[in-house]
Amino acid sequence: MIQITSPAAIRNIMQSHGISCRKSLGQNFLVDNNIINKIIASAELAKSDLVVEIGPGLGALTAQIASAAGKVIAVEVDRGLLAVLSEVLEGVQNLEVILDDALKIDFDRLVGESTGGEYGRSGKKYKLMANLPYYITSPVLMHLLLGRFNISIILIMIQAEVAERLAAPPGSKTYGSLSLAVQYFTVPEILFRVPRTVFYPKPGVDSAVVRLTVRSEPAVVVRDENMFFNIVRSAFGQRRKTLLNSLAGSGLGIDREACLRALENAGIDPGRRGETLSMAEFASLTDSILEVSG
Repeated sequence: MIQITSPAAIRNIMQSHGISCRKSLGQNFLVDNNIINKIIASAELAKSDLVVEIGPGLGALTAQIASAAGKVIAVEVDRGLLAVLSEVLEGVQNLEVILDDALKIDFDRLVGESTGGEYGRSGKKYKLMANLPYYITSPVLMHLLLGRFNISIILIMIQAEVAERLAAPPGSKTYGSLSLAVQYFTVPEILFRVPRTVFYPKPGVDSAVVRLTVRSEPAVVVRDENMFFNIVRSAFGQRRKTLLNSLAGSGLGIDREACLRALENAGIDPGRRGETLSMAEFASLTDSILEVSG
């Protein structure tokens, strides 16, 4: 294996392969061993673990995951990095690198086929780790959560501002539909911040490492999950609007009078705004709207 935890090492290996960092893919490579070690410790890896890594990049974190886990499946979307990964991770026996788009993968099928069914939908749980650029964080998270893959924890490094949104409580400025979706499926913990200075090239913002422990059951019980998320999105569609105005003009298929009845039946003041509602209140409102709409 080749050590690439310095800007000079990254520049050298990329130049030798005739490639450069791609802004369109949000490529910023971690160059600090201390941060890498903290990430590995946070994942609490054992030799019995299978880890899926989204976006191995140049392989600095991948190498350490492979040292601690039983098997690693790394999913990379940039074909130009495959030759670099092959060189950097030469000799790593418990690693499989897949060229694919994480947004299109059935991860249970991937790990099931790779392990003969030992892990995956009908097998054991596995862990997922990723360094996600800002532009793709929400789509990847929603794909992982709505796919209900057999994952035990998701350990991600993301923009610090987005990390705060994932763990935000009701009433806070960063609380929104993404907060509710993540907290519905997982228990989020912001573990530590990562300064922008430990990346090459240096991004414009700091990052944070977040651990999402996947719940065995959603945080609340709702009669219609699709309706629940539609109501959440409608409530946050225009944050300055009251709940009554947001829901009545949202295309949910119920008129203003029905919305008013549903809110009153759920014991929720129609003059409140979406960001003040807890998840339990959104669940109660969902059931109430379903009852009113028949």
